[in-house]
Amino acid sequence: MTPPRFSYPEALAALESRGRFGIRLGLARTRALLAGLDHPERTFRGALIAGTNGKGSVLALAGSALTAAGYRVGETPKPHLVTYRERLQIGGRPVDPETFARLVGEVLAVADRVAGRHGEPTEFELLTAVTFRWFAEVGIDLALVEVGLGGRLDATHAWDGGVAVVTNVTLDHMDQLGPTVEAIAKEKAAIIMPGDLAVTGAWGSALDVIARRSRRMAAPLTVTPPAPLHGIDRDGIGVELGRLGRVRVGLRGRHQAANVAVADAALDALELAGIARVSEEARRTGYATVRWPGRLELIEVPAGEAAGREVLLDGAHNPAGAQALAEALDDIGPFLRPGRPTLVLAIMADKDVDGVVRALAGSTLMREARVICTAPAGGRALPADRLAARWQALTGRAAEVASEPAVALDAALCPGSGTGPVIVAGSLYLVGAARSILVVDPLLVPDPLPGREPPPISETVP
Repeated sequence: MTPPRFSYPEALAALESRGRFGIRLGLARTRALLAGLDHPERTFRGALIAGTNGKGSVLALAGSALTAAGYRVGETPKPHLVTYRERLQIGGRPVDPETFARLVGEVLAVADRVAGRHGEPTEFELLTAVTFRWFAEVGIDLALVEVGLGGRLDATHAWDGGVAVVTNVTLDHMDQLGPTVEAIAKEKAAIIMPGDLAVTGAWGSALDVIARRSRRMAAPLTVTPPAPLHGIDRDGIGVELGRLGRVRVGLRGRHQAANVAVADAALDALELAGIARVSEEARRTGYATVRWPGRLELIEVPAGEAAGREVLLDGAHNPAGAQALAEALDDIGPFLRPGRPTLVLAIMADKDVDGVVRALAGSTLMREARVICTAPAGGRALPADRLAARWQALTGRAAEVASEPAVALDAALCPGSGTGPVIVAGSLYLVGAARSILVVDPLLVPDPLPGREPPPISETVP
């Protein structure tokens, strides 16, 4: 059967149509897809990264160091901010639109055969197969693959790269993964397979679960406490990192001390597994120059009446992430321009809305903040008026309502709104919408709206 030939907008439409199948955990469909593609996932090794928070940061830190060492690294950060292509990267550079469209056509041709026996593959399962197909096609040196949801039944778990990483475990996605930290840890620890090398930054009862799984799988486990922090400034942190000594980390937030410790241990595991060796110099370079869009990303409005205003973008989509953001705001607040801050907030309805609000409201910087609640398109967000009501009920402070992210940003940055920083948080969907308005990034051109051709891409993966 000849695969369909899609334009990029057609490929997006075909993928998004699979969103109607929702989240259906299980590996049968993904394994059948990969078998129909002649098992591209067997052509490369690397690390599979699970955890509640920090997965993307660990991937970004380790990927930056590996790239600095000269490796061609396939990376799968998720969720995407403005384009599906973000989910397929080599050395931080996303797949080009034409290749993406071709790969979607090839995978959908196999999906039609899989559906009869295993059911229709979901959007995420198709993207996983597309990613592995591309990595095999271009001949990467190794992969860093971020788990989508949980671990045991996540589509990415159809691949075993030899190194398994669990960053941490807290309560999130409880409807799919279980009501307790221990139950969620069991789902995440399942990515540890026989003979793997395992790394974790988890603690307490979650660590007990992960350690038991490692013993059963005969997988040596490295447990990494956060690196001691020795400095915080506007653009990152300094840590004491084992044999490297004092190291600069170009990601904001004291929580990155835990993530860089996990990333460094993952690089040790990749070396021990014979997959990649990263020198101390490459690690230092990688950690200092790491880039992770939309995660405590500080930008300045480049032009217009709001030119020079500082905007901090961060997903902070669950209570642990919101607590990390609250701490980071208080740490870097003294380095930001003076003035009353503004919080632009959106939270998905299926998240712990009250937990996120309480965590953010606990920041000293937020005590006098102007708050504007909004809701990104798509229907999953808590309506802005209901979010504003929860904010007022939980904090005793009023919040404004804006119909959509663009309106909220306009209100936050309009003339007369002050000079203080604008914090955009609570949902990566909101962050993506804000970033597409504020940042011109030739590597992350937003996906076209239905029926509209995408703008030209000036840089593509070689």
